[in-house]
Amino acid sequence: MASKKVDINTANLQDFAQLSGIGVRKAQAIIKYRKAVGGFTSISDLSEVPGLGYGIIEQSRLCLECTVASKSRHRAARGRKSRSDVETAESEVPIESPQPSTSTCRSLRSRLIETPSTSVSDDSLTSNQGKTEGGTPPEGVRAREEDNVEGEVEEDGEEEEGHWSPEDNGPQVSDDEVSSPTEIDSAPPSPQDHRRIQRVNTQRSRIPILVGKMKRKSYGCGEEVWKPPFKRPCRADDFDSQSTFGNLKKTTIIPSYAGGHRPRIPSKENPPPRLMEWLQTFQRWSNAERLMAVDELIQICEPTQVRHMMQVIEPQFQRDFISLLPKELALYVLSFLEPKSLLKAAQTCRYWRVLAEDNLLWREKCKEEGITETLVYGSNRLRRRTGCRSPWKALYMRQHQIEQNWRAAELRSPKLLRGHDDHVITCLEFCGSRVVSGSDDNTLKVWSVITGKCLRTLVGHTGGVWSSQMEDNIIISGSTDRTLKVWNAESGQCINTLYGHTSTVRCMHLHKNIVVSGSRDATLRVWDIHSGVCKHVLMGHVAAVRCVQYDGKRVVSGAYDYMVKVWDPETETCIHTLQGHTNRVYSLQFDGVHIVSGSLDTSIRVWDVESGNCLHTLIGHQSLTSGLELKDNILVSGNADSTVKVWDITTGQCLQTLQGPNKHQSAVTCLQFNKKFVITSSDDGTVKIWDLKSGDFLRNLVSLDSGGSGGVVWRVRCSNTKLVCAVGSRNGTEETKLLVLDFDVEDKKT
Repeated sequence: MASKKVDINTANLQDFAQLSGIGVRKAQAIIKYRKAVGGFTSISDLSEVPGLGYGIIEQSRLCLECTVASKSRHRAARGRKSRSDVETAESEVPIESPQPSTSTCRSLRSRLIETPSTSVSDDSLTSNQGKTEGGTPPEGVRAREEDNVEGEVEEDGEEEEGHWSPEDNGPQVSDDEVSSPTEIDSAPPSPQDHRRIQRVNTQRSRIPILVGKMKRKSYGCGEEVWKPPFKRPCRADDFDSQSTFGNLKKTTIIPSYAGGHRPRIPSKENPPPRLMEWLQTFQRWSNAERLMAVDELIQICEPTQVRHMMQVIEPQFQRDFISLLPKELALYVLSFLEPKSLLKAAQTCRYWRVLAEDNLLWREKCKEEGITETLVYGSNRLRRRTGCRSPWKALYMRQHQIEQNWRAAELRSPKLLRGHDDHVITCLEFCGSRVVSGSDDNTLKVWSVITGKCLRTLVGHTGGVWSSQMEDNIIISGSTDRTLKVWNAESGQCINTLYGHTSTVRCMHLHKNIVVSGSRDATLRVWDIHSGVCKHVLMGHVAAVRCVQYDGKRVVSGAYDYMVKVWDPETETCIHTLQGHTNRVYSLQFDGVHIVSGSLDTSIRVWDVESGNCLHTLIGHQSLTSGLELKDNILVSGNADSTVKVWDITTGQCLQTLQGPNKHQSAVTCLQFNKKFVITSSDDGTVKIWDLKSGDFLRNLVSLDSGGSGGVVWRVRCSNTKLVCAVGSRNGTEETKLLVLDFDVEDKKT
């Protein structure tokens, strides 16, 4: 509340805004209204301001005062004028005029009633009573009339049809003309009176009678009251004595029209005035200006008008444009949808289903997801099971279900493959439906993952088997007896025995019919597995060779001499010696462009194979990096510090660290990964699955009862639908065996 009284005729925006319950917006409305009416005559006039209620006025009444100007106000004559013209006319000095007496009003009314040319109602007569020569209504009425006046001035500066103005009611009658009631009563109607009455009635036919609040006061005319031409008086016979406010709201007042003619409804044939001019102006505007105009138009529209806009606009966006396009273009549009969205689109209608099951479309989706598995299980059976016509879609849906099985489906009971007694399983290979396990019991065993039976036992080595490779039906094994043996997996026969190394064959890599072996004798040998001939010997390391990779062109080796070497096997020359590690190199990965090496010095290094330069040194692990897997520039490393990390070798950035409350509790022994998951095993007796992109732990796939007390998972190998784990212990707490877990959606038999 303000500390001093505020004069409502002179106060500015700030003075009104500081009053309790008013604020800036209501203050602006008060000032706008004050300018329109030329000032207030009392504090009660504030109730006519749009947005102000009696409660707000009474709350601030003690802080308000009203100083009335010495001259009376009048309403400027208005015809079809713009808003600015109206405000200018009303701001001019009002013309004083005495109010007509009661006798004058009555005489004038009786004279008009007796006019034979047309009938005049009380409303049309009294609409001129109490006006001055300039056509201005009494001061107290003028403010209440403004509610109707404000709504009649359109944005383009012209008033609506039906607006009252003094000129429309014909010549004004001064006191001089009606100085004597007798003179008026006895005088016959003049032609001027006839014209005046006709114009009054014509004006009434153009003015809709509005239902609104009506305040009736006396302004010096006795019981006769001046009323705006927009309202008709509320008569006693309209409502009974029991009328309530709710009844009044329901009462309908029918508008009257001169001659029975109603206003024409706007249509295309009968558009509103200046509509085309407005549309042409809109077309000349820029896009930004049009958007602004639309925003402003929506803000001033009523809910019914906005609802009409929605009814017109929504159908424009509900057209089935896919069905209208040629099939090639429709398929091109659908190719941008995700597979999940394609499945939803297929439920729209029959034609969309035909498009959404296009075989070539789903072939591209399989290609994007890296699903390269062929339909070896029979496309017809898959099509019947999935209910779709596209073999590629059937394959995609099958793969999706398999991924869901890995993530969350209930684990089936694993198959148990027993056969190495209590010996350690040192190497594990998985190809097709066969698994090969090598042990320090000097044997290898070939298993069927479908039946869980041991198909073959490969006997021939005289020492423990420490390395192996498998491709199709060919198995290569390396042993502490310093030899390599080539086996036929189908028959179990030893095809060739490769002699040459002088110590344990610790590692090997098979590419087509060439195998490269690394030994503790610090040499590497290149063999032809079909002929059994040693083609090349690579010498240069000064300690045991622990890991080797071969891509058919170059050989990369890591050794206990802290070195990584790149060889040309054809010339038996060392191309690069990669120095940087400060301890033994235990693991390698090579994709033809990058070399990744893991060492006991806790670091991982990324090298360029052409230049031999170290591109990145990946720091983060705290111990020996024993396992590495590299695919599409994504590297996953397992460490003896019980953590697994995901790296981008192009940037050297660590993308994820697989740890947290569900991390391994001991050294990571082995890992596998694809585009979706990472699978890790550990000395703590568990096998865990993680989400590759988010790094989130999904669940335990294997959890040995003896985990933590000696049970160990030594090796894991995965296919698209199977997981094979080699488990056991070094203290006899866990039986040595293979576990086979199946995540396929259907059973298959060989």
